[in-house]
Amino acid sequence: MTTPNKTPPGADPKQLERTGTVREIGSQEIGSLSSCKPGFGVDQLRDDNLETYWQSDGSQPHLVNIQFRRKTTVKTLYIYADYKSDESYTPSKISAKVGNNFHNLQEIRQLELVEPKTLTLLKIQN
Repeated sequence: MTTPNKTPPGADPKQLERTGTVREIGSQEIGSLSSCKPGFGVDQLRDDNLETYWQSDGSQPHLVNIQFRRKTTVKTLYIYADYKSDESYTPSKISAKVGNNFHNLQEIRQLELVEPKTLTLLKIQN
């Protein structure tokens, strides 16, 4: 299990991208969800607006699937979760799995969140 790496104060992912520290590749992904309520889907999950969000509408586990058209190395996943805003809807466990297709996914990292209130980093690769 991995513990979350809190983003240092002022380390906004957009700012890190502008300085060349990180490269945002989300625009290259094809996202899908295990379920969602109308108006609370992939577009709201990825829209850079902290007032909008994904809301599942089905049984657990709730899944966010991220696929790329070609082999892509992902080193860090930024996740914003705010327990104060979401309460019981806030994820408590996040699992990162990789593979060449849905049938051969292997878990590489697991992260437990306890009442998160910040941007959290999930290191995929060292």
